[in-house]
Amino acid sequence: MVKDLLKRVLFCLCLAGGLVPVSAVPAAEQSFQEWLEGFYSVAAENGISRDTYERTFAGVTAADEEILKKAAYQAEFTTEIWDYLDTRVNPRSIDDGRIMAGVYGKTLQDVEARFGVEAPVLLAIWSMETNYGAVLLRSNRLYYVPRSLATLAYADKRRQKFARAQLLAVLEIVQAGEISIEQLTGSWAGAMGHTQFIPTSYLAYGVDMDGDGRRDIWNSIPDALATAANLLHKNKWKTGKNWGYEVRVPANGVLYKEETKTLAQWQELGFVRPHGQGFPQPEEKAVLKLLAGDTGPGFLMMRNFFIIKRYNNSDFYALSVCLLADRLAGRKKMVQAWPRPAGSLSVEEKFELQALLKEKGFYVGAVDGYLGSNTKKGIMEFQNKQGIRSDGKPTQELLKALRR
Repeated sequence: MVKDLLKRVLFCLCLAGGLVPVSAVPAAEQSFQEWLEGFYSVAAENGISRDTYERTFAGVTAADEEILKKAAYQAEFTTEIWDYLDTRVNPRSIDDGRIMAGVYGKTLQDVEARFGVEAPVLLAIWSMETNYGAVLLRSNRLYYVPRSLATLAYADKRRQKFARAQLLAVLEIVQAGEISIEQLTGSWAGAMGHTQFIPTSYLAYGVDMDGDGRRDIWNSIPDALATAANLLHKNKWKTGKNWGYEVRVPANGVLYKEETKTLAQWQELGFVRPHGQGFPQPEEKAVLKLLAGDTGPGFLMMRNFFIIKRYNNSDFYALSVCLLADRLAGRKKMVQAWPRPAGSLSVEEKFELQALLKEKGFYVGAVDGYLGSNTKKGIMEFQNKQGIRSDGKPTQELLKALRR
């Protein structure tokens, strides 16, 4: 169900940080094995055979403590919009997307023809969800989905209802034989395959695009892309329509934040596109979004933007998909700058910083613009060697030192 997709945001892999206590089952109560045996009655009432149940949990003897740790550290979303975009809409994601557009051009053409969702949008979603499938190659990022969901249903009372529904759905997937049990892997909270569908959403939107009789979003790129397209299609995607427009905000524009008006009305109020262009189809309605606060660029968001949010209910996520899709379609990037703090780096400069650290032997990871712990470690090693304060911060001054 679509609502299940919105809940999926709570469990997104990219989130980490803020502490939220987990309500675990006390040791004096049911053991995990007792709970698992007891849950079969619920599964049986929903049409799951004993054979399916036993095959699914063969070898599962305990709850996954790592899942509970990840659930305990549920993030508060504190990333600034420019940092969020830098890790998702950047030279690497654009270049990789163009490569994938060439490799899977016929598939994308067929999916677009069937569901009416443009190829660049599907590529952008694929990039956002699993980095064009690269995440699925990292065994340390994958979990056995039935065990993960059973762990949450057993020990996390806040997510119990969600996890039980997803567990029943994944048992239905096993019983239908659409994927082997060994391949039933996903995120710690149950999101699966190239395009990261939770089990109930897989059942609602899964598509067998390659015609092999299975909806295999784990191994079949056609099935995965078609499943993503079907979700958007069934939520009334408007083929050929824009997602919205970047606009310059007039002096009093913040007063209209989150209001809905026609594009003609917005233009009368002084909202204009960066180069002064008019709005096609001025009778269309749009909502004003100010994702960087009062001092940043504005966006007039139209229907397709909000349909993307049915996939992941986050303005940041939806804008990332839209901007990446624009670049993959050959359209120009944003014109206005984000209000970054003084001395911070642009996305291009973040790539340059990593490349220079790598060139000088201080960094061995990928040059991807993501300035995580490995990059910080490299920065600190460079700072120590240069005799400057070792704080690990990526600044303009640091970049200048590296260039020297």
